[in-house]
Amino acid sequence: MSRDSVKSIWLAFAALLLFACDVVAQDATTIHRDVAYDDDHPSQCVDVYLTKSDKPTPAMIHIHGGGWRGGSKTHVPGWVMKLVEDGKASVISVEYRFTDVKPHPAQVNDCLRAIQFVRHNAAKWNIDPERIGVTGGSAGGHLSAYVALCDDAANSESIDPVEKLSSRVVCAVSFAGPTDWALLSSIKHDHPAYRQLIGYEPGTPASKLEASRIVSVSPISFATEDDPPVMQVHGDKDVIVPIQHATNLHKKLQSIGVDSELVVISGGNHGVASAGNEVSQRASEFVAHYLLSP
Repeated sequence: MSRDSVKSIWLAFAALLLFACDVVAQDATTIHRDVAYDDDHPSQCVDVYLTKSDKPTPAMIHIHGGGWRGGSKTHVPGWVMKLVEDGKASVISVEYRFTDVKPHPAQVNDCLRAIQFVRHNAAKWNIDPERIGVTGGSAGGHLSAYVALCDDAANSESIDPVEKLSSRVVCAVSFAGPTDWALLSSIKHDHPAYRQLIGYEPGTPASKLEASRIVSVSPISFATEDDPPVMQVHGDKDVIVPIQHATNLHKKLQSIGVDSELVVISGGNHGVASAGNEVSQRASEFVAHYLLSP
């Protein structure tokens, strides 16, 4: 593949940042930026958007996209920020270590830690620790599905008070997130990020990828009957993350009795931009049902 081709794919992947909106009604929220949740790397921090409420509110964790190698927590989807503006939930946008710093599972571990960190600060931030959801697009969709489906990271024996807390969420909304690295052996995946995430050079043949890494990085590997509801939004013309990722996970979740919703955008590409308000509405309804309802 030519350098120009790789560059164009990277730009498309990093541009996902679905429905990006960094505008917040200042009188409706309190903002804390770059709050560190760990101290291994400067990227381990969050932006906190606290809504005004007389009682503890739910919280939505946002994980940005960008190929696990780019993007920024400062770009939060408009439908997510509306939760803050409407006084329905607070939002925490997570930054995490990129693959040029450390490969998988660093990104997952950072996101799990961030969720535990939110619970640790729940009383101070007027957040209900029992009602935390997660959402993200592309790489952020992968990480959202992953933290929703993997085992609880809580360690009751840790001396770190954050590590003692649960990393579980009550629902997840994933936009165009890859879920099944086993598909690399049967479907063309040109984007270099799939291999870079698990420590391989771009272009490494799928047959050369270690089976244990394929399992470890794939959210579908961790699906069990006690998992929270998951919504996936995916375009059927997505050439960066083939829709089989979404359909495979949807079928798996249905087969084990987990509430799963798959919204297929006809003609939609990786950004599912053609869906417009339809996607925002469907995601908002899903979150209202599973996260905002008492």
